[in-house]
Amino acid sequence: MKGIVWTGELEVRDDVEVRDVRADEVRVRVHNAGLCHSDVSVVNGTIPFPTPVVLGHEGAGVVEAVGDAVNKVAVGDHVVVTTMGFCGRCSACARGLPSHCREGYGKLRAPFTVGGNKAFQFANAGVFAEATVVKENQAVVIDPDVPLASACLIGCAVVTGVGAVLNRARPTHGQSAAVIGVGGIGLNVLQGLRLANALPIIAVDANPAKEAAARAFGATHFVTAGPEVDTVAAITEIAPGGVDHAFECVGHPALIRTAIDSLDWGGQCILLGVPKLGTEASFVVQGLYNDKSIMGCRYGSVRPHHDIPMFVELYQAGRLMLDELVSSTFPIEGVDDALEAMHAGRVNRAVLDLI
Repeated sequence: MKGIVWTGELEVRDDVEVRDVRADEVRVRVHNAGLCHSDVSVVNGTIPFPTPVVLGHEGAGVVEAVGDAVNKVAVGDHVVVTTMGFCGRCSACARGLPSHCREGYGKLRAPFTVGGNKAFQFANAGVFAEATVVKENQAVVIDPDVPLASACLIGCAVVTGVGAVLNRARPTHGQSAAVIGVGGIGLNVLQGLRLANALPIIAVDANPAKEAAARAFGATHFVTAGPEVDTVAAITEIAPGGVDHAFECVGHPALIRTAIDSLDWGGQCILLGVPKLGTEASFVVQGLYNDKSIMGCRYGSVRPHHDIPMFVELYQAGRLMLDELVSSTFPIEGVDDALEAMHAGRVNRAVLDLI
């Protein structure tokens, strides 16, 4: 079958195979997969990962086979694939915090072969292939009426962005927010803030062409960042004293500092962007004594089997934008075109069509 493999070079291969399911696993025929900066981060070395590896971690498809111990997913189910293979048994899972489960993080699964040689699965998903094998709890059943090209984006962009707002920051009605970086994650932070009735919602991006999408997804204001712009001053002119919540969605130390400096007393900075491993950021310590905080957030602090069905219901009710996230679809052979569109800032999200 076909797949996109990183071997030290980005290759579209037709000699990818995936092993049979084990007792607690399901095989998913992947229909669509979103192209995320985390996949690019493997290619550019920001995220170190052994090779060869089948990329892709934001996907949706139809279940083709289930293991003997599987009882909540059936052949023919439409599913969103998540990266979180949490155990369901540890204290974190028992407390309703599956994103804290050590079993769901840092594992190097290798269910694939490429050219007959063992190949790894990026982020426990490997959805840039025509089929993948994941744990049962990584396949969240959704209504088959939801287009899979839209549903695939729930698996990373939506849970990370909307989840960071609703599960981690938890703004109250009327609190102010700034979102630095208006890519796929930032757009979902914006619509999470819209759902939470935050006000004002300030989007910040160096690309002025992002303003229309930012406003469509919930921004009330837009700041075009650049070397001649004092971004903190621009934010505090809109929200005097600073914002209650600042989301950094790029992963750049200077922008992390900008997010921290834009906070009001009692404000919190939520880090969503992924910098290169080992990156350090700085801030003025005294500023935090005004009850400010810096918060990491993994995968939107999501509870997949609670939050993903909720996001689907919000979409079906017309309150969560999914279709509008899909700017363009590309065949698997068009991954280079999808990457170029992403880097040029021409898409909200590029989606690969694997059918």
